[in-house]
Amino acid sequence: MGTLILIPGLAGDAAMWREQLQALAPWQPQVSDVHTREDGIPAMAAALLRQHAGPLVLCGASMGGMVAMEAARQAPERIAGLALLGTDARPDAPEMTALREAAIVLFAQGRTREVIAPNIAMAFHPDHAAALGAAYLEFVLDAGAEQLIRQNRAVIARPDARPHLPRLQCPVLVMCGEADLLTPPERSREIAALVPQAQLVLVPRCGHMLTMEQPEVVNAQLRAWLPSVLPA
Repeated sequence: MGTLILIPGLAGDAAMWREQLQALAPWQPQVSDVHTREDGIPAMAAALLRQHAGPLVLCGASMGGMVAMEAARQAPERIAGLALLGTDARPDAPEMTALREAAIVLFAQGRTREVIAPNIAMAFHPDHAAALGAAYLEFVLDAGAEQLIRQNRAVIARPDARPHLPRLQCPVLVMCGEADLLTPPERSREIAALVPQAQLVLVPRCGHMLTMEQPEVVNAQLRAWLPSVLPA
């Protein structure tokens, strides 16, 4: 038997997995909080592996996918399957690092809402921003400036996951919104091309926040894929 772990994205928590926790109840999923306790992606992955014994199926969104890929690098024999949602195997590009560093300065000045509110348009497909933006803003602001600073620094310093992806022996489900502006579909296509047992799903009318924007599609894909890696 194994354990299904849901790993939130940057500043996320169980709120972004609300629809999945219900739909995936037969697999008794647990939501990880290692991103709130550690300073870097490798440390987050190591803490997750220490916290949960036995085989693991890791389902990570955005930064959570980076943690999942790093856990698979550190302990490939422990990982029964990976579901990578709207994530990126590459290290941070210089222009993105510059944007994150500028945001960190504003977070430190207490101007978090000023940074995050405009980001709603980047995080969601236009069809969903109005309905879901308030919930997104709430859990990001709840994370607080300190967490936003620490987690952005972790993403800036993340390792390049591409070299180890071809060595993965477990099934990998890669999902991305077709309109994702933060981790565009070509990044998911790259991951799927590198992994021997990858299945790629592009979700229509969906931006970066797949679990909130298109929960029915995400849940259906996970429910179809999970039996191959973890009995309910």
